Amino acid sequence: MKKFDSQRRTFAMRLVSTAALIGAAASLTANPRPAEARSPHQPAPLNVVVQWNSVAEAAFTPSQGTNPMSQSRTLAILHASVHDALNAIDRRYESYTPGLPKVPKASPDAAVAAASREVLVRLLPEQAALVETAYGQALKALPEGAAKTAGIALGQAAAWATLNRRQNDGADGAFIPYVPRPGAGEYQFTPPFDFAGAPGWGRVTPFVIKLQDHALEGPLPLTSAQYAKDVAIVQEIGEINSRTRTAEQTEIAKFWYEDSPLGWNRIANNVMRERRIDAWDAARAFALLHFAMADGFIAGFDEKYEHRFWRPVTAIHAAATDGNPQTQPDATWQPLLATPPVPDYPSTHTVLGWSAAEVLIELFGDRQRYSLTSLTLPNVTRQFRGFSQAAHENGASRLYAGIHFPYAIKEGRRQGRSIGQAVAEALPRVR
Repeated sequence: MKKFDSQRRTFAMRLVSTAALIGAAASLTANPRPAEARSPHQPAPLNVVVQWNSVAEAAFTPSQGTNPMSQSRTLAILHASVHDALNAIDRRYESYTPGLPKVPKASPDAAVAAASREVLVRLLPEQAALVETAYGQALKALPEGAAKTAGIALGQAAAWATLNRRQNDGADGAFIPYVPRPGAGEYQFTPPFDFAGAPGWGRVTPFVIKLQDHALEGPLPLTSAQYAKDVAIVQEIGEINSRTRTAEQTEIAKFWYEDSPLGWNRIANNVMRERRIDAWDAARAFALLHFAMADGFIAGFDEKYEHRFWRPVTAIHAAATDGNPQTQPDATWQPLLATPPVPDYPSTHTVLGWSAAEVLIELFGDRQRYSLTSLTLPNVTRQFRGFSQAAHENGASRLYAGIHFPYAIKEGRRQGRSIGQAVAEALPRVR
């Protein structure tokens, strides 16, 4: 896994340094605060799973702060390990990786802390000091004895069972060179980037789903009337100085610009605090949430690099070459926000939003009220009632930002809902 770690860090550093050219680095790499510090009105953390989820979120900057694909994988491995450790103590749900021995007298708090520590130090080595400090504080608070010792051993075993299972999952070869093809409709590098992100991520082994069950048909034909409408819509509302886009739509674009795994993890963390659910239920909920988003990236990237469809900024500049008389070229057009360095179809930001929302709806219903902050628009809080409302806004943000066609967002919603509904059935209750 050393090769993968090196490639992952190189990708993140390139993204940060390139984004800095347009002033985006500050928003992409803003230090996330642990969930405990986000709002004085939130209830105190109620269980060790929620606490360690907050530690993990804090650890993502700068290690994976601009690499949402690796974020999704790390969080899925982390919460699979935590889930399995707890269910080896008291088996309430099916394990992700079978084979752990039953340890009914182990300390749950020690097991969760040890599992979390093992995964985070292994996959986020740059943040080892932060993680080790949290780990030391967690163990210091526990009484010495056989339960604590057994919990530590169990957590370590659960973490390594999951890490070993995922060792050859294809992530090691995901960060490979990409050579754009010439021609209308073909994805080209988008300023300020001179590379494409993780072209091999679609070949990573999914955590839960079968890719063929969530396949898409492909982007709109360039010569179709609907494609021309899509171009006109994004050309008008997504332009940097658009007169059509409202102030709230601009806020939505910037608010949801942060990496999907972090934003949706924050939603789940806040809701679990408010619901005061126990450690076992929290562990399963976080595992399903992050399985859904990790698989959403895998399925979405499989489609992205299968179809290699150009982004709006490229399409609008080169509209004279698309064979569609209804599209209007504009060589000076620029999107509101920088276009991420991956093909357009589908919008994986939308895929992840809807896959996460479907899992949370299955677990908590769709009438949950909550507030949300964002790393990419500090000091702004938005209010939501239901997870589908947030998922819809999350997807629309990519249109307002000028970085996705409406059809890519529509298809991202379809694929994300399909993935979320499938993942929500995983890790079923056994008693």
